[in-house]
Amino acid sequence: MSYKQKALNCFQDGFNCAQAVLSTYAPQFNLDKEMALRVAGGFGGGMGSMGETCGAVTGAIMVIGLKYGKTKKEDKEAKWKTYKMVQEFTKRFTDKYSSIKCRDLLGCDLSTPEGNELAKEKNLFKTLCPLFIEEAIDILNDIISEEKAE
Repeated sequence: MSYKQKALNCFQDGFNCAQAVLSTYAPQFNLDKEMALRVAGGFGGGMGSMGETCGAVTGAIMVIGLKYGKTKKEDKEAKWKTYKMVQEFTKRFTDKYSSIKCRDLLGCDLSTPEGNELAKEKNLFKTLCPLFIEEAIDILNDIISEEKAE
């Protein structure tokens, strides 16, 4: 099963966008699925349903950190490589959707009960969120593949 399908299945099972993305990649970094779900649990709805950075984006950024992140205080190269990868990911996502903010992407503010209801009424969690998850995974796979080719 592809990363996209695994992530979409996770999202359809009731987990948030960040959980769906991170938990899909977690096993390749020796992070068990339950821990990945816990770590990403607060990032849905634009970080705790505040409408800030999209969960699919934050999930992908966590994957980038797992793959390239600095683990030794003197490893400045890993730090800047991680930042470069995050910047490239964000640029590509923004190029396609004009924003990485959940409230902008969905066109409603999930931090309010009214905004949350509007998103449900418009079926945005079933129509738009899966697109953002798929795009995040496509971009993530592309930038990782491109980095390997360098």
